[in-house]
Amino acid sequence: MSTVFPATALAAFTAMALLWLVSLWRRDASIVDIWWGPGFALIAAVAFALGSGGDPARRALSLALVSLWGLRLGAHLLWRNWGAGEDYRYQAMRRRHGERFGLVSLGTVFGLQGFLAWIVSLPVQVVHVSAGGALGALDALGAALTALGLGFEAVGDWQLARFKADPASRGQVMDRGLWRYTRHPNYFGDCCVWWGLTAIALATPAGIWTLPAPLLMSFLLLRVSGVPLLERGLAKRRPGYADYVARTSAFFPWPPKRS
Repeated sequence: MSTVFPATALAAFTAMALLWLVSLWRRDASIVDIWWGPGFALIAAVAFALGSGGDPARRALSLALVSLWGLRLGAHLLWRNWGAGEDYRYQAMRRRHGERFGLVSLGTVFGLQGFLAWIVSLPVQVVHVSAGGALGALDALGAALTALGLGFEAVGDWQLARFKADPASRGQVMDRGLWRYTRHPNYFGDCCVWWGLTAIALATPAGIWTLPAPLLMSFLLLRVSGVPLLERGLAKRRPGYADYVARTSAFFPWPPKRS
């Protein structure tokens, strides 16, 4: 048990350091976003390889679910961002810090994301070191909630990609499919995934100590880097976005309000 958490932290920060070097060579810090999902799969794989205290079936279930989530997200972002250049957020940071951006990004972008990933991933680490009984109701609930989240993310991303690919949609607001019921089906799905993985961790004695992880992820999505950051930009670029906001739930899926 004593070696798992230091080893996963070392893996997370080593990967981020290598990714930072690649970003300097490419002059593109956006690659950190593509690594966000696969980084969790790496942490879980290291914990799986070194851990031995958890139930084998629960360990395999948790690893499979987080890997499926992380690799799908990474593949989607790689496909979406390929050839698009550096994200506007990092371009703004690059202009603000000038020649110091490379060093600044090591801590404020790559180091910070590595730290957050390690904290948020505690539920998929603890199942490999905390002994629990056989798979039960909490595991089933966690797997179902994770599957629901994966479905929302995958379907929402697919629907948005089709919408953007249609020339007739240029300048329009996506309000179809899942996006009719929530302005952020992918963020809602993300939240479901991490509460689902935490439910699986709660089936072990040490799982209670991982509750700060999904709370942190939910806070980031709802208050920091998720909904608020994205909507500030959309409100400026999409003339009809204010009307969409008025009738559509921000996060939890709900029938839209009538005009």
